[in-house]
Amino acid sequence: MSTFGVIEGPQGVTDAWSGLDWNAVQRHVRRLQARIVKALKAGNWHRVRCLQRLLARSRAAKLLAVKRVCSNRGKRTAGVDGVILDTPAQQWRQAQALNAKGYRPQPLRRIYIPKKNGKRRALGIPTVKA
Repeated sequence: MSTFGVIEGPQGVTDAWSGLDWNAVQRHVRRLQARIVKALKAGNWHRVRCLQRLLARSRAAKLLAVKRVCSNRGKRTAGVDGVILDTPAQQWRQAQALNAKGYRPQPLRRIYIPKKNGKRRALGIPTVKA
């Protein structure tokens, strides 16, 4: 048994993604975010930066990021890279790829949505592939 209740083994990556304890993952990320806010309010800038780095490199944050991108209303819209994550196996592999050394995020794909007043609002669509 590994972190967040994932049972890794012969069941495959689909079971690994489905078997995640998403409440524990979300609790871990929220706790880190709360610590950042607390340090910010205290004016401890060094602590804020350390905690931000910890959150950005956290496995839980990366798992949650992939889940959010793959389960929102715009999940069928591809980013700049043209990749859509359909299956739990693809989502699990993407989350693991985010943990690779040398990962550099790609820019957002910008789409402008018309508003009621005639102006347009920018929408940023993230890329999936590392």
